[in-house]
Amino acid sequence: MNGENITLSEKIVSPSYVRQGAQARRGHEQLIRHLLDQGKCPEEGWSESTIELFLSELAVMDSNNFLGNCGVGEREGRVASGLVARRHYRLIHGIGRSGDIAAVQPKAAGSSLLNKLTNSVVLDILRISGVRSVASCFVVPMATGMSLTLCFLTLRHRRPKARYIIWPRIDQKSCFKSMITAGFEPVVVENALEGDELRTDLEAVQRKIEELGAENVLCVHSTTSCFAPRVPDRLEELAAMCAKYDIPHIVNNAYGVQSSKCMHLIQQGARVGRIDAFVQSLDKNFMVPVGGAIIAGFDESFVQEISKMYPGRASASPSLDVLITLLTLGANGYKKYLSERKEIYLFLAEELKSLASAHGERLLHTPHNPISLAMSLDGLQASSNQAVTQLGSMLFTRQVSGARVIPLGKEQIISGHTFRGFMSHSESYPCPYLNAASAVGITRGDVTLCMKRLDKCLKALKKDGKAAGSNPTAALANQEAPLTND
Repeated sequence: MNGENITLSEKIVSPSYVRQGAQARRGHEQLIRHLLDQGKCPEEGWSESTIELFLSELAVMDSNNFLGNCGVGEREGRVASGLVARRHYRLIHGIGRSGDIAAVQPKAAGSSLLNKLTNSVVLDILRISGVRSVASCFVVPMATGMSLTLCFLTLRHRRPKARYIIWPRIDQKSCFKSMITAGFEPVVVENALEGDELRTDLEAVQRKIEELGAENVLCVHSTTSCFAPRVPDRLEELAAMCAKYDIPHIVNNAYGVQSSKCMHLIQQGARVGRIDAFVQSLDKNFMVPVGGAIIAGFDESFVQEISKMYPGRASASPSLDVLITLLTLGANGYKKYLSERKEIYLFLAEELKSLASAHGERLLHTPHNPISLAMSLDGLQASSNQAVTQLGSMLFTRQVSGARVIPLGKEQIISGHTFRGFMSHSESYPCPYLNAASAVGITRGDVTLCMKRLDKCLKALKKDGKAAGSNPTAALANQEAPLTND
């Protein structure tokens, strides 16, 4: 409400009451003014009323919400359902223009402002999380795999003769398919087993570069966040190698923002060598719906080049979701989530180690993985390979989501390439195992309940394996118990 309307209101309601209300509104406006001025995530989170006021004021700046608007084009922000309009806070035009996802839309000043502010706030969070020298980033309405593809397609214009991407193996389908979809040939480099950990084989990467010729390599595609016993790639060494051979370096940092260790690796890699871009998921790091990612880098011109490669306009939903979330949490609220995640990681490690010991198993020693843990399943393997896979099914039917059970010897063909030992990141990992992760938003209650249900499943499998003697499969068929709330 502007000053004139406030004055008119004083003729209707007691002036002292109106002034009090106006003062309260100015409190909301000061928060908005600070965001517009600084472009950073506020230290303390906003109330829902402040966020809704802000989004409402952005929405009235878009042409579809003009009171006298007369739209005669094919894209006028028309929405048939009021429910859909409210779900999007009447910000209907999306972001970008037909030739540039970062461009300002003449019809949608509010949506364009939303887009610019979101990118600025997210950039601030990346710096707070540990990549202090990141120069630029943008939110793209695609998940991590397609966002990586966009990076590879952008590099094609810089290196038109290159056809290979060198990729230290990580058994996640979208990572592999991101390279295939972009039209390149992945060169899979097997990991080196060091103790229980699977680590980057730097000598093998260098041999591949020299064998293929640096000019024929589009980039090295490395990974930070990953399932144990694989650990983050040796980013500093890879970055130095890429700088030496003048090869681009793209980092898959899917859920690494929540890990200070992963972010430190990226910062150090950029300091000592070359990292052209790093990509992270919105849902995994910021607890928003699936559908968005952040593409970031240390050369602003290259990040802008990637954004211009995106064809057409884009949905504003991922940008809107992450902006609302970060304004709600504030920088302090997000840092609190990160701190709690670290604490629960230690708790999860203790609980999983204790449970493993009680069942004659062990917690695999993977100190370089700051998010994921793994527990051996040698005892189940001794009963039968089916007992290992059955454990995964039993956990899922008991509402334990996210735990991965990895048997020995599984093969998977993806786009013509055969992965032996698929899901274990290795052709011959020495034991089957179970994964669990301490990701942002996890609670101690999640860990406690998971351990209780995992304990019951392991006891049931061992009991029936003994009862069945040489034919445990028949007993295992009876283990699909109904869902429980214990």
